[in-house]
Amino acid sequence: MKECVKDGWSVRVLKRQINSSLFQRLALSTDKEGVLALANEGHRVMSAADIIRDPYVLEFTGLPQRKQYKESDLEKALKINMEQFLLELGRGFAFMGRQYVIPVGSRRFKVDMVFYNAILKCYVLIDLKRAEIKHGDIGQMNLYLNYFKNEICQPDDNPPIGIVLGAKKDELLMEYALQSIDNQLFAARYQLYLPNREELQAQLDLLLDNTKNNTTDE
Repeated sequence: MKECVKDGWSVRVLKRQINSSLFQRLALSTDKEGVLALANEGHRVMSAADIIRDPYVLEFTGLPQRKQYKESDLEKALKINMEQFLLELGRGFAFMGRQYVIPVGSRRFKVDMVFYNAILKCYVLIDLKRAEIKHGDIGQMNLYLNYFKNEICQPDDNPPIGIVLGAKKDELLMEYALQSIDNQLFAARYQLYLPNREELQAQLDLLLDNTKNNTTDE
């Protein structure tokens, strides 16, 4: 309700956010205090972590769940449905372009999609992976972020944020891959169908129970 008032959602958008379990997905990315703040105050964007959702729900692309599709198919579907994708990304996002060329020496790399977040005042780079995120994908995004910091960002910009978005991720592998990286870099999952709200709520209840138990033990 608070987000609907803040952003002036239409009935259609409100129904979509409820069906995509937006509250549960945002709550799972924070701690108990963060869940209470989310419920009482709505979603506040104050840091890079506040814009991350896991999973991102991309049911609006119309891509099949089990059949083969290319990363370029996903990218094109997101561009065609940019209004819905911006809604899923959250508050403050503006689309800057796709297949953004990064020249490094004699080589040319391309970032799948580049956005700018007006609230955090920084670029947000997104690389799409059709299958599981690999550790090499993290290193590649780190290169992109270093380039943007040195060559693209203006003095009044904050450091860029990188999101590697894949259909699957190994939590332990990503923990090691992201260790000691100074840039704001995140690995997140996406799914092409609406999530099971009961399963997400069960995960959220478990998170709150663990937080409560840890507090009691201390």
